[in-house]
Amino acid sequence: MTTAGKTIQWKDDRELFAMARRELFSAVIGDSMDKMRLFHQFLPPSIRPLHPESLLVGRAMPVLAMDVFEESISNSSNGLSEQPFGLMLNALDDLKENEVYLNTGASPRSALWGELMSTRARALGAAGAVLNGYIRDTRAVLKMGFPAFCWGSFGQDSGPRYKVMDFRIPVEIGAVRVEPGDIVFGDIDGVCIVPERAVREVFTRALEKVRGESQVRKALADGVSAVEAFRQYGVM
Repeated sequence: MTTAGKTIQWKDDRELFAMARRELFSAVIGDSMDKMRLFHQFLPPSIRPLHPESLLVGRAMPVLAMDVFEESISNSSNGLSEQPFGLMLNALDDLKENEVYLNTGASPRSALWGELMSTRARALGAAGAVLNGYIRDTRAVLKMGFPAFCWGSFGQDSGPRYKVMDFRIPVEIGAVRVEPGDIVFGDIDGVCIVPERAVREVFTRALEKVRGESQVRKALADGVSAVEAFRQYGVM
């Protein structure tokens, strides 16, 4: 696909993510997926950026959690019951550069993320965190500028309430299925998931659309009617 006679290309994730940060926003990515009949790719709107200026783009590293009612239980039939936080620390340490820690599965009874996890994730080059629940240590995370998307802030500890049971597996949040390696894009308007199989077409369409919208914006500012602008450019 091309825009203004030029083929839109990128050689790797770093180039794609840099273009996405410069030019794109969640709405235009969602619009592009709608055109491809990928109608259910936005996570629930309760998942918001901790800071309104946050922008997140990276590959999903899904993490599956569960409720528990003791921090550690000996002689359980499940070895994870004895391990505080289950596999949470293992999942955190497994983060790769430009990956997003994406956690779901547990009830919203405690925080799923905080300052020390942000510090470790940043040291590993992770792109950010998306939590289907709350975070804590909010002032510290904001001061770090680490991109975190969540329901909001809640100080209650996860220790006796929550464990990670697995990671790098498919998960679902709302109507959205998230596979390891899908692309996560988040900004003030929400978080959308681009399936790995559709990445090239989605981002090519999105870049074409946003560049076309610049022409429409100028036409509208110059007094062209909305009907005429849409007729000429097919974008609105």
